[in-house]
Amino acid sequence: MRFIRLKEVMHITGLGRSSIYNYMGEGRFPKTVSLGGRAVAWVESEIQDWIKDKVAQREY
Repeated sequence: MRFIRLKEVMHITGLGRSSIYNYMGEGRFPKTVSLGGRAVAWVESEIQDWIKDKVAQREY
């Protein structure tokens, strides 16, 4: 299991910072894990699963 920070999440998903936090607030994106202080990260496998789910939902 690996933690990834915001910049990498943005790069992997193509989403901006505000979109990520908006989706989290709506329950449509994986939640962060506190690393202590103000530092947070995401679980890489949860982000990958979210991407796979988006691909599976697309229409052909």
